[in-house]
Amino acid sequence: MAYANAQELLDAIQPATGGTEILDPATGELVGRVAEQSAADLDAAVASAKAAQPAWDALGHEERKRLLNAAADNIEANAEALAELLSREQGKPLNGPNARFEVGGAAAWLRAATAYEVEPEVVVDDGETYAAKHYRALGVVGAIGPWNWPMMISIWQLAPSLRMGNTVVMKPSEYTPLSVLALVHVLNEVLPADVLNIVAGGREVGEKLSGHPDIAKIMFTGSTPTGKAIIRSSADTVKRLTMELGGNDAGIVLEDADPQAIAEDLFWGAFINTGQTCAALKRLYVPESIYDAVCDALANVAAKMPMGVGLDENNVLGPLQNKAQYDIVASLVKDAVDSGAKVLLGANPDENAAGYFYPTTLIADIDPSNRLVVEEQFGPALPIIKVKDTAEAIKHANALEVGLGASVWSSNREQALEVAAQIQAGTVWINSHGTIDPRIPFGGAKQSGYGLEFGLDGLKSLAQPQIIKG
Repeated sequence: MAYANAQELLDAIQPATGGTEILDPATGELVGRVAEQSAADLDAAVASAKAAQPAWDALGHEERKRLLNAAADNIEANAEALAELLSREQGKPLNGPNARFEVGGAAAWLRAATAYEVEPEVVVDDGETYAAKHYRALGVVGAIGPWNWPMMISIWQLAPSLRMGNTVVMKPSEYTPLSVLALVHVLNEVLPADVLNIVAGGREVGEKLSGHPDIAKIMFTGSTPTGKAIIRSSADTVKRLTMELGGNDAGIVLEDADPQAIAEDLFWGAFINTGQTCAALKRLYVPESIYDAVCDALANVAAKMPMGVGLDENNVLGPLQNKAQYDIVASLVKDAVDSGAKVLLGANPDENAAGYFYPTTLIADIDPSNRLVVEEQFGPALPIIKVKDTAEAIKHANALEVGLGASVWSSNREQALEVAAQIQAGTVWINSHGTIDPRIPFGGAKQSGYGLEFGLDGLKSLAQPQIIKG
């Protein structure tokens, strides 16, 4: 059905009484309530998913694709209600690359999971030996999602899982459970019973899910420390894992770049979702020859971007989603300022603001070893580091133990490609940053995780390869 607004959708997913209150990070007002579920609820959800899986798998690819496309239709029919709820709970504005964009992306990625044929692959056929690789369902997939893009990343996890014949048990972030509960509710109006399950609980539920004997694979997006804990707890049952972990992505500007031409793309590479994105540009290395020009151009763009309550149609930047993240950003920026770094913009939060608003902040003339550079800020504060040359920039970019994404900015594509090949990251963009595509595989290097999502590779990662020889 189509829900007229977010409140109507909330009424369908909230407990009749009680529950944990979820507050708007922009205003402090009540968004809604969520029933706190337990490890026992998780056991029941896993049992239901396990019982439903054989019949779901038996439907075959074509019927599963039909149902997933119908579920995408239902997302689109409820897009405005979903976006409004997302804006109120997560804080991101409706406009810009934010709430409406995320809901649209959820539908698009769901459809993308149906766009590929997954056929057996002949490995050897030489007249004497024949062997083919088949892709079989794993069983039940556990999906643990974050609070920054709660709807879209949930789709990244559940869509390929379902397409490949698995059933799913989801555990949303405690900060944004309503958005994911609403999304699952909309999907389950189309999908068969018990194919897609959700348990909204705390750490106990997450720990139980990552070690549950009836979960065949865990998909996790979140911090590296939490990812390491999931890896440890999954070891006894030898689960398959896809880990998309923390970033701290580097951007390298080459001397031939045009500061004015790249400024707006640099801004959105860093400040999409108010900087709360794993694959956002979080440290920018610029050569001395154009350093001041890049700083000025970026500051001019950033100063024009309105920040405020997400339901205001004029805003494109919102608050930090939670107090803990606000405190991290504030601490890192204060450390940079105290060290003598230059504030180009921001760094002056209003301590009396109702929400967790931290102003758009650009910090220049900062030491490459400063905490704001080497620790992932995950918020609207970008350090701009001056370097002598490209070799120094590459050295700094590769110095950290993370490598989700990176970018190279240049007017010379061939030169940019040469630099990109030297960067230790799962994805390197040229003259953009974080522009993901459902057709293009995505995954991290080093301690930013392992396993690929998206495209045909992403589908295959949700299946058990089986070789049949004979």
